[in-house]
Amino acid sequence: MFENLNWWEIGALLMLALLIFGERLPKVIGDGLRMLRGLRNMAQGATADLSRELGTDIRLEDLHPKAFIRKHLLSEEDEQALRKPLQTLFDDVKQDLNGVKSELDDVAAAVDIRKSSAPAEKAAEASRPAYDLDAT
Repeated sequence: MFENLNWWEIGALLMLALLIFGERLPKVIGDGLRMLRGLRNMAQGATADLSRELGTDIRLEDLHPKAFIRKHLLSEEDEQALRKPLQTLFDDVKQDLNGVKSELDDVAAAVDIRKSSAPAEKAAEASRPAYDLDAT
């Protein structure tokens, strides 16, 4: 929950909470924890009720509509039949993109601006007269 906060930021938040709530802070923390426990118990109760009604063991992740349909309505053969056209399409697109990437790499290697422009820049610098700071 607080993985993107360092210890100084957490300490600053605690000091801010202490300033806002003062001596009521322990009561506020207790009420918050009691509310979280109540919410967790309600969620576990609802999951248990759904499991009992459906006759299967349900986890919270199973309540996502895609996962629910996949687990309870589709057989493995049906799921594979649905995935097959999309998988072949994905493989074709991936193969085409890899071909385009290799062609672009070949063109970039043939052109390679850094290598081909370096001798031209040195020749241009050699033909230019030196800059005289005293003349300006």
